[in-house]
Amino acid sequence: MNKLNFSFEFFPPRTEEGEKKLEKTVEVLSQHNPEFFSVTFGAGGSTKEKTAGTIDKLAQAGYNAVPHISCITSTKDEIDVLLELYKSKGISRLVALRGDNPSGLSGHGEFNHASDLVTFIREKTGDYFHIDVAAYPEYHPESVNSNDDLRNFKLKIESGANSAITQFFFNVDAYFKFIEECQKLNITIPVTPGIMPIYNYKQLSRFSQACGAEIPRWMRLKLESYGDDLQSIRDFGVDFVSELCETLNQFGVESLHFYTLNEPNTITKIIKNISN
Repeated sequence: MNKLNFSFEFFPPRTEEGEKKLEKTVEVLSQHNPEFFSVTFGAGGSTKEKTAGTIDKLAQAGYNAVPHISCITSTKDEIDVLLELYKSKGISRLVALRGDNPSGLSGHGEFNHASDLVTFIREKTGDYFHIDVAAYPEYHPESVNSNDDLRNFKLKIESGANSAITQFFFNVDAYFKFIEECQKLNITIPVTPGIMPIYNYKQLSRFSQACGAEIPRWMRLKLESYGDDLQSIRDFGVDFVSELCETLNQFGVESLHFYTLNEPNTITKIIKNISN
């Protein structure tokens, strides 16, 4: 095993119980010396205040805290206020996303694409922020075709992104093929694989449909065969995702970004497997 760096994504808790759970999760995952903890923004910025609050707590505790900013339904003034807030708190890295419309709403506000947001951040703050953007090895579900998707990704880089984090995937070849196609377009920024542990099959299937990440047929049938046996589903997931991470590392990947869903135990088992 080559040395691996880790980062972890959380969502801002909505309840006091959720806050306590996240505190415990942070305590457990901080033992892996993460590059950063990121915090999601919610559909249409629905959790933007809670995102800022969670980021503040992480930063005050001494962690490298990285807020997501999604621009859909947001105004330029709202984004400007957030940028100034994060600068005042010493936050120097962002994940810039277009984001999803909250249920029942339509329209993009003053931003149509993540590249527009990246351009705006650069215009307002220069090189102050390190900006991560999203990448889609199996292509964004709204893309017309793979070439269109790659053009959109390159536009985000040309707008000023420093690095990217991928949507989750279970087909490792999709990631390496994506990197190969990026290289042909002279895209050389770091593209960190996003890793989704398997907590619950129904939940995973819902995520997969929303973001265009494929669950291979053999894997879908295997997970379905466990029915409501969550322990067997998670045991299978730990083994499979551990092998996925080991393969990525074997072929030169040095950093992994875990989608935690504020749950530390499954990820701890995976990291233990791949660190032995």
